[in-house]
Amino acid sequence: MTRATPRLGPFALTALTALTALTALTALTALTALTMLLAASTFAPPARAATTHPRASLTDIENDVMCTSCRESLAVAQSPQADSERGYIRGLIAQGLTKQQIEQNLVSQYGEAVLGKPPASGFNLSVYILPPAILLAGLASLAVTLPRWRRRTRAAAANAPAPASAPPLDPADAERLEDDLAHFRG
Repeated sequence: MTRATPRLGPFALTALTALTALTALTALTALTALTMLLAASTFAPPARAATTHPRASLTDIENDVMCTSCRESLAVAQSPQADSERGYIRGLIAQGLTKQQIEQNLVSQYGEAVLGKPPASGFNLSVYILPPAILLAGLASLAVTLPRWRRRTRAAAANAPAPASAPPLDPADAERLEDDLAHFRG
């Protein structure tokens, strides 16, 4: 028994061609949309952070602040005053203050002695300026002095008399020297 292949009429053939074309168009449209979405996400500016100021942490502040009673870094201080300062800092962190605001509150509460680094203003500015200035002055003095020392050493070596040769040994001294050397040679 042979099966007959169904024959499509002109209407069915047109519908099938239209359906195939529509499927291809839909796939092309979807591919284009996906490409555009990928390009937009690649070249889009990054989203801004929710907060402009980073949240302060106790460990970050402890390293920059001193205990006012024992004059040690708050990170290593073990006095009751240090515990009090840590509690005060925790309270300020809970209020959502930034590190700079917390340091300003600590200065107003305990004075400038609480800061680990002195502020760069007034007389305290010398702490930041003098060490590099002294280093540069030392390097400049070495740059001037070393060539002078080298010139003096070269001039002294050139003007020095040639070393005189050792005077010849007496025959008795030469014999004694040979005996001593023979004794040590074994």
